[in-house]
Formats: sequence, structure tokens, C-alpha cells
Amino acid sequence: MVYLIKFNSKTDSSQPHSEPKLRLFCLPYAGARASVFYQWSKNLPSTVEVRGVELPGRGRVKYPPYRKMELLVRAIAEHILPLLDRPFAIFGHSMGGLVGFELARLLRSEYALEYKTLLHLFISARNAPQNHSRDEGIYHLPDGEFLEKIAKYNGTPDEILKNPEMRELFLPILRADFEVLDTYIYKVEPPFDFPITVFGGSEDPMVNHDDLVGWKEHTNREFSCYTLPGNHFFIRSHQELLLQYISQKLSNN
Repeated sequence: MVYLIKFNSKTDSSQPHSEPKLRLFCLPYAGARASVFYQWSKNLPSTVEVRGVELPGRGRVKYPPYRKMELLVRAIAEHILPLLDRPFAIFGHSMGGLVGFELARLLRSEYALEYKTLLHLFISARNAPQNHSRDEGIYHLPDGEFLEKIAKYNGTPDEILKNPEMRELFLPILRADFEVLDTYIYKVEPPFDFPITVFGGSEDPMVNHDDLVGWKEHTNREFSCYTLPGNHFFIRSHQELLLQYISQKLSNN
């Protein structure tokens, strides 16, 4: 089951802004929880309601994680539909970027929401889908090899990688998330009629500038590409700068 976690702006309350002008749905990277977006509302306009998407397999209530992109995206769509009564935007980092892209496609094809309320798509640290790797991936590798590959992203804490108990809890979630990525098949569809903004890290070994610029062909509207200091997880090290760019774009909508 997918959960939508509300992060209120300007207060410590868990209640959303009473009358938000816009909702920002945030999709985390592989293995992460929605709590990575907990502080975001403090650096966004008070009229923006931040909704972190908590994917199955995380948190206190355990549901099996999804392993295929289509099933995951449909589950997310079903849960956010009641909240699409006003303009909204989507942000996704790494795996979340690709999920956000396919979520926007599904909302357009099956719910005709693109031209009414979907204002902006933000993609972070994710190569364009037409350049998605078609190799066998890593989700099926033995634990040792799988963890070696994961470590190259520089985002998984050492206490998880080196602690057997933590690994036992964390590995099934990571494997499922990478299966979503590794089995993803890109299909050609028309570009969107809303802006796309992409972000990359200057020292990201996984995603380079050319990978990011490839997103340009997926919109007929404004396209922006920003390089931030940091590695694949600049979303943590340079969060305030990232949110400045997002705030600026949302203010222009």
C-alpha cells in the first residue's frame, strides 16, 4: 500500500496548509522513505503543500514492495487522485524521477489531467528514460556484489552496509526498487505540454550533463537544467539551493 505523508509548512503540525494553492508530490530515491522530504516545506512558499510518497515496504506497517514500474505507478496514481482537486507538481530524485515521469504519463493517458492541473515535473539525478540502460541490471546479484554496486552511489549509510541486521531489513527493499528500475522498458509517447526542470550533481558518477539534457525532448514547453554541487545525493548536501530553484519555478506557474 502507498501512503501520502503530509509535511506542513512553517509549523511543526502534521496538518497540511488549510487552503494550499498547489500540491507538490515528492518521490524518493531507491530504498528511501518519504521522510527525506520532511524539511522541505520550511524552504518552499507557505501556499505549497508538500506530500511525500511513502512506498510499500517502508515504515511500521509492512506491505510487500512493488517490483514492476507499471504496478507501482498505478498504485501511486490511485492514492493521489483524491488530492488532485487543485494544481500540482511532481518531484522525483533518482529512481523517484523515473517513477514521477511515468506517473505523469499515466495521469495524462488515463485521467486527462495534464492540461488542467499538472503544472511542472521536476527530475533530479536521473538520466533521460530513452537512455535507460538495457543491461541485466543489479537486482539479481548476490548480496556482496549487490552491495558493492550500491556503495558506488555514495548514499547508503555505512551502518546499513556493515551491520548484518540492518542489511537484512534494508536489502529486500533495495532489491525490489532496483528491480523496478532494471526491468523498466521505455515506450515512445508524445511530449508533455508543461515545463520540465532537471537537476544534476557536479560530481555524480552515475548521471552526467548529457544524460540530463535528454529530458528536453519530453516537453513542448520550457526546459531547464541545473547543475548543483555534490554527488548523486546533492538532494541532501545542497537541499536549500535545490529548493530555491524549485520555489522559483513554482512561483512562475
